Amino acid sequence: MPQIVLATHNPHKVEEFQAIVAATRPDLTVIGYDGPEPVEDGVTFAENALIKARAASAHTGLPALADDSGICVDVLGGAPGVFSAYWAGHAKDARANLDLLLDQLSDIADPHRAAQFVSTIALVVPGGAGDEHVVEGRWPGRLARAASGGGGFGYDPIFIPDGQDAAAERTVGEWTAEEKNAASHRARAFVALVPLLAAL
Repeated sequence: MPQIVLATHNPHKVEEFQAIVAATRPDLTVIGYDGPEPVEDGVTFAENALIKARAASAHTGLPALADDSGICVDVLGGAPGVFSAYWAGHAKDARANLDLLLDQLSDIADPHRAAQFVSTIALVVPGGAGDEHVVEGRWPGRLARAASGGGGFGYDPIFIPDGQDAAAERTVGEWTAEEKNAASHRARAFVALVPLLAAL
């Protein structure tokens, strides 16, 4: 069975990608990356995704996927963006990041709390720069005023996706893993990635 390495040490992302990939390529095994973490010094999601995928592919000799993602808030000019994981400091404390973002938006009225999750996925296949691809998925919504739900991770408990029944809106933290994996920014990016994986 062919393998592809996911360039992350985050077990939540590995589980999410395994589920998303299995839906369309059940024959492809996604494995976690156990090599050294490269310095993510890019200033865009695409740059950081490629840095990670190149490092994982070089370390393992396998095709590599890397996701660089974050939440982009309109009223903050797209921030936290590429700094989402470090918004409250280099400890990468998910709860501190979430609390800081809510505090920064505490006086912002609901009509101005628009945000979107962005996922940029890089695919690097050993063999040269011609075998590098980048796709993107965006998941629009808005930020809740308080965290709700114990599911998901990161900013999920404060993100309310667009398109829900107004009387029954939920944060992603209240969604099941199956619901999230079918609609998320990563799932949307993966749709564009499927034709590229077909060649592996």
